[in-house]
Amino acid sequence: MPRRAQEDTEPLLSSTHIDENGFGLFHWLLLVVCGWANASDAVEILCVSFLLPTARCDLHLTSADMGLLTASIFLGMMVGGYVWGYLADRRGRRSILVISLAVNGIFGAVASLAPSFWLFLLLRFFSGVGVGGSIPVIFSYFSEFQPRLRRGAMISALATFWMAGNILAAGVAWLVIPRTSLNAHWGWLNFQSWRLFVVLCSVPSLSSALIFRLFMPESPKFLMEAGRETEALFVFQKMFKLNNRCATKPFPVPGLVIRSKDDEVKNRATSGSRCQQFNHQLKQALDPMKQLFVGPLASRSVVLLIIFFCISFGYYGLWMWFPELFKRAEDGGSPCTNVSRVQNSENESCYPVKTAVYMEGFVTAASNLPGNIFTILLMDRIGGKILLSVSLVASSMSVFIIYVVKTKAQSLIMSCVFSGVSVISWNALDVLGTELYPTQLRSSALGVFTGVGRVAAIMGNVVFGQLVDSNCAIPLLMVSALLLAGGLAALRLPQTKQTELT
Repeated sequence: MPRRAQEDTEPLLSSTHIDENGFGLFHWLLLVVCGWANASDAVEILCVSFLLPTARCDLHLTSADMGLLTASIFLGMMVGGYVWGYLADRRGRRSILVISLAVNGIFGAVASLAPSFWLFLLLRFFSGVGVGGSIPVIFSYFSEFQPRLRRGAMISALATFWMAGNILAAGVAWLVIPRTSLNAHWGWLNFQSWRLFVVLCSVPSLSSALIFRLFMPESPKFLMEAGRETEALFVFQKMFKLNNRCATKPFPVPGLVIRSKDDEVKNRATSGSRCQQFNHQLKQALDPMKQLFVGPLASRSVVLLIIFFCISFGYYGLWMWFPELFKRAEDGGSPCTNVSRVQNSENESCYPVKTAVYMEGFVTAASNLPGNIFTILLMDRIGGKILLSVSLVASSMSVFIIYVVKTKAQSLIMSCVFSGVSVISWNALDVLGTELYPTQLRSSALGVFTGVGRVAAIMGNVVFGQLVDSNCAIPLLMVSALLLAGGLAALRLPQTKQTELT
């Protein structure tokens, strides 16, 4: 049937009607696969914080070195965030996810063999380059499959897998690192249990890359934006088949309506000198960043930059140091007030490993659960803007109380409160970040904002490393102030509850 006649007799699917394929098994399988990728990123980022209490002896680390080490992965994420985000908007979500997850896992595993601090630092940086791509792209990819009325809850559910990765990292650390029987002595390397822990932390990323490579389709919204109509229709048919596997009705949509594009822009000539081609490619790469800060997108982009900076400095600056702070409070009291023990901590032996440190890390990680349940139930009712603002202010208050309390038990309780409240902020930010930008800018936007967040995370970890021994109060109060500023800035964002993705 000719295309025009077909359009007159049968419905066609436009690029905004993901709802046509229903909601069912495909979306739940997608949630598990993308969730595992999100969890793998959490494991790779947080594994450094759990190995610090023991690796500091084997690698001869000072507190300043530990700050640089925790910052290294964020430096890599800053580099990878925009590069992978730009490529995902141009080459496709799925292929970039496969590559970035593989980079993350490979360099993460190889880092376990590093005999020196600086080589370990370098390898963690390259692992961060991979993480920087998979985090923003996974949310763009996932959101582009979701029906409008379920998108907020489903993105919140995806964000809960960060908690799963956090718990997994804490649990594996608890099981593996204290077991010195797992140590092995090779001629050139003393393979301690924490090195085995590093290897195990790379398994989720590598397995996730393999799953995406073998089983997952490309985003249909990206395919439609790229004019790849046949491939997009095939993906929709696959979604429909899985979601309606018990029904006998045929796929109701015979074709797609693709938004027309300017062929001259889309197929711009690339002939000319190499210098001209390079300048053209550089302009194309920087163009998404320019679009974020002009016109109606400018105000929301500035606000999101502020929020990403504040929450990343606060969350990662504090969270990455929790295991070390728990270790310093092991004999009672607050890690910020027991100055004499803190000043002598670099001379203490790391063995035997104190298992309570990892138990407390596990409890703190598990405290994410109430916040995740809360966001899943209320995201589509309240909206991301209000949840983000309120949770950031509550996180600020909890950090200030951590500074005020005087005992180890009180510190642990308030750390759990911070864990449960701050995760609401991240979940709301994940939803807002995908809903505030159109398809052709979504991954680039998230890449830019997460890149700014990585700068903040680097600064937070360096500040903690420099001041945790001499004046722990300064970084804690900085974290509290920045979280409060981010909560107030969030009030300037537009409400996006149940809006259609463009």
